[in-house]
Amino acid sequence: MKPRPHPSTLRPDPRSVKPRADVRSGGQVGTLTAVSSLWICLPTYNEAENLERMVRALGAERADHDLDLTVLVIDDGSPDGTGQIADGLAEELDWVRVLHRTSKDGLGKAYLAGFQVALDAGADLIMEMDCDFSHDPKDVHRLVEASTSADLVIGSRNVPGGGVVGWPWYRNLISKGGSFYARTILRLPVRDMTAGFKLFRREVLETLDLSGIEASGYMFQIELKYRTVKAGFRVHEVPVKFVDREFGESKMSSSIVVEAVWRVWKLRLRRLPPVAGR
Repeated sequence: MKPRPHPSTLRPDPRSVKPRADVRSGGQVGTLTAVSSLWICLPTYNEAENLERMVRALGAERADHDLDLTVLVIDDGSPDGTGQIADGLAEELDWVRVLHRTSKDGLGKAYLAGFQVALDAGADLIMEMDCDFSHDPKDVHRLVEASTSADLVIGSRNVPGGGVVGWPWYRNLISKGGSFYARTILRLPVRDMTAGFKLFRREVLETLDLSGIEASGYMFQIELKYRTVKAGFRVHEVPVKFVDREFGESKMSSSIVVEAVWRVWKLRLRRLPPVAGR
């Protein structure tokens, strides 16, 4: 497969821009039709061992459940060739897009850039997902199905039926302790505050002021949930099993955990801008 050159920005392929699905309402946020378009934002940095397997697995989910699914790979200049692999997949598969960023600039900014591309392309549903198989591609359709009655669907480790496989006890403690800490200070009903497997209706991302989000890692995930709940959107948690990565290295660091500790208080004390119409 011949790789594409690395553009600094991505313009949506006209083939990917589809008419908006019919969203009906009857006093509630409308249900989605079978043709609602789903974009999965897949940030990558040195994921050469995982990317093609993940895209193929998402392709199987796409076919098995008749999903109008587009995968957007957001690569932060991976030195291991991840970007070139992504370009080759995009040449082969018309439902794969690639956004090349010139440097590793944090998970939060990668997602925000991906959200904008997906919104500009007319996506009805926009998903966050890890590339390392910690999030099971076979759970994608479950989150999509739950979005018929929720605005944000969270793949949750901390509700009955959810859990973690392959983590040592101290990582479980950090994760669960972080969720408890954040939801207690922010007074939110969400059980898995640090979950990164999430599905948004486009209306959520269009409504929230995302320009003020500066955090990355755990805190990026916490702040998005906080803003969504405070704006009055409906949130639902679907139980999932989170499996520790088999290939590659985790991007989580102690600095990201420390950032979350103090930024939670900053978020609690900050006055969020009003949300029009809610």
